[in-house]
Amino acid sequence: MAIAHNFTSILQKEWEINFTLCDPIGKLKYPDLCNLLQLTAAEHAEMGGISFTDMQTNNQAWVLSRMRVEIDEMPRWKQKVIIKTWIVSLENSRSIRAMDVYLNDKKIIGVESFWAVFNTQTRRPENLALPHEHFEKFAHNRGTTLPFAKIEIPTTTEFIKTKQVQWSDLDIVNHVNNVKYLEWCLDAQSEQCSKSSGIRVLEMNFLSELNLHDEVHILVDTTKQNQQTFSVVKDQKVCYLAQLEWK
Repeated sequence: MAIAHNFTSILQKEWEINFTLCDPIGKLKYPDLCNLLQLTAAEHAEMGGISFTDMQTNNQAWVLSRMRVEIDEMPRWKQKVIIKTWIVSLENSRSIRAMDVYLNDKKIIGVESFWAVFNTQTRRPENLALPHEHFEKFAHNRGTTLPFAKIEIPTTTEFIKTKQVQWSDLDIVNHVNNVKYLEWCLDAQSEQCSKSSGIRVLEMNFLSELNLHDEVHILVDTTKQNQQTFSVVKDQKVCYLAQLEWK
């Protein structure tokens, strides 16, 4: 385990929004926002010696369990944003990480995420085997106005489509990457996305992993005004829930 010479307990990372990350009207796409958040968290973990490579010495990896994203404004093509990230808590097998996104020194997005340590051989959670005392924990510095929450499984849903997991959906942990779930759901409702003024709050629960060739059903509940709840279901078991509140 190597700790970078420039390691700090709060990381600030600048990203430029290039055209490959943008939708047809020039705004950063929501899955790509989540990907930038994921990459920023990964860089901070690497600088602090608890990256995927470090953890693989004990057959461990970080997996995302829950995330809440509160959005005032989405950045656009050619704009530069600063993503700031820090650890709120880390104990045993669980960690809460917060992130803020700034545009021109103004906070435009707040994030709170819940991560678990996952054994890549047994595919079960377990306590982090690496030391982390050098990370200062900021228990009273939260990224969002409300904490992440458990999404209730909707009882009224509409079938949208069937999806089979492809090779391009997998990540280095050899399961579907968390960004892909959101991408599937938004693609299934692309007409709604193009008409809407944008997402105000995005809440996600990751309940069980998916692997290559798994077949899932994507469902949506639209019974609440300005809110959609998506479910990704395999063999009648919900693997992923996303609750979107539209502006």
